[in-house]
Amino acid sequence: MKQFSLSPQKRAFLTGTLLLTGTGFACRVLGFFYRIFLSRTIGAEGLGLYNMVHPVFGICFAVCAGSIQTALSQYIASHTGQQKNVFAAGMTVSMALAVILAFFITRFSDFIAAYILLEPACAPLLPLIALSVPFAAFHACINGYYYGMQKSRVPAFSQVAEQVIRMGLVFLIADIWTEQGREITVTLAVLGHLIGEAASAAFTFSALCLFPPQAKRAVSHSPVPAGLSFFSSAVPLMALAAPLMGNRLILNILGSAEAIWIPNQLQVFGLSSEEAFSVYGILTGMAMPFIFFPSAITNSMAVLLLPAVAQAQSAGNENRISNTISMAMRYSLYMGILCIGVFCLYGDALGTEVFHDPNAGAYISTLAWLCPFMYLATTMGSILNGMGQTSTTFLQNIISMLTRLAFVVLGIPHFGIRAYLWGILASEILLASMNLYSLSKQTKITWAPADMIAKPALVLILAIGICRAIFSLRLISSVSWIPPFLNTALEIFSLAVFYLAGLAILHIWKNRLP
Repeated sequence: MKQFSLSPQKRAFLTGTLLLTGTGFACRVLGFFYRIFLSRTIGAEGLGLYNMVHPVFGICFAVCAGSIQTALSQYIASHTGQQKNVFAAGMTVSMALAVILAFFITRFSDFIAAYILLEPACAPLLPLIALSVPFAAFHACINGYYYGMQKSRVPAFSQVAEQVIRMGLVFLIADIWTEQGREITVTLAVLGHLIGEAASAAFTFSALCLFPPQAKRAVSHSPVPAGLSFFSSAVPLMALAAPLMGNRLILNILGSAEAIWIPNQLQVFGLSSEEAFSVYGILTGMAMPFIFFPSAITNSMAVLLLPAVAQAQSAGNENRISNTISMAMRYSLYMGILCIGVFCLYGDALGTEVFHDPNAGAYISTLAWLCPFMYLATTMGSILNGMGQTSTTFLQNIISMLTRLAFVVLGIPHFGIRAYLWGILASEILLASMNLYSLSKQTKITWAPADMIAKPALVLILAIGICRAIFSLRLISSVSWIPPFLNTALEIFSLAVFYLAGLAILHIWKNRLP
């Protein structure tokens, strides 16, 4: 009889994933209430202006922070001899780029607002956005250092610190301004963004000084010469970062184009300007946040998969890479299948009870089928990056985004917003398929449809049956003072518990078979 146990690698990976997932969920819940607060203080127009200037930060982050963080994570994981030198080189390059971008945005804020964002009112907000860029680059590099050393606690808790400090200070500033009779505008939201980035930078810097990550005892199969110079560290690091930088930069630019074209194409379809922005707002501001909420789990997996795969590849451990891919596929499909059940069954209720809009519920139910492919693409793309296939993921993400834009330009004028929903689904299916195909060319992939699809689907059906039987008794919903959303949330929680319990029972039973 087999004994149910986890290898040290799997145990560390699952522990890190649970930690990042827990803090990710906490941040998303706090962020949800923060967005409610902003909507009630700065109004819809203020939120619109904030959403217009924020892509500027996203483009800067793609250039000077996000790509270098990922490259640091991968390079440090696979080169165990000179982590500090590589980290210093990455930090130097990242901060230099951040300062240049911050100066450029501040110096040309009027031009950017008038001719790129097409909204002159954004000009006073851009210097605050620019000031947040160096802070973001600073904490991104430190997080990449910790991820590369496979220490996820500091990056995880930095997210919580950022959100808590931002909310606390923004609430305090709002109270002070109210007492002074000062009007609360969109400046408060942008100031809150700056506060959050500064808080995260301060937290990670303090952690680095007090609790520097210690390398595990290991022999590097990709040794780095002693006395590594700045250029010897920076050149290979930026060679890894450059495709990721181009990937994120182009995706941010294409995402901005998508945000501009969708309302325009909806007007070509026949909607008024107000109706077009309303439909797009319901989709992106109400439906999509629900769909993306569970991705805190797969995003956490993706962050930890990259250094784990890079380390296994450096050690020449093909078997470990193959097992990691199979594990990531299994958990991504488990999550995706559960989300299909949740959003198909409760999408309408979530839309009407939370946002009081039946269209939001319809979009949630339609987008439910996106989940397995989106989660697969997230984890498989991270594994490809960990294996050094950054150029491959870059091209595949571009193809996926261009597919969505094709549906926007060619489909929306004839089919309305439904064409965009089809485009999202088609692009994610295509991206996940391309990721899996590329991985199959690099290493052996164990594909078990019965275990990865049929088993969780059957367990989900059984869990739905149990929940329906229990809640058909109406023991809870018959109490009038309980809000309808609480009933829905309790049903969703119960369904998830029964589903996960069923999978766990089957897994334990399988491992105990002789």
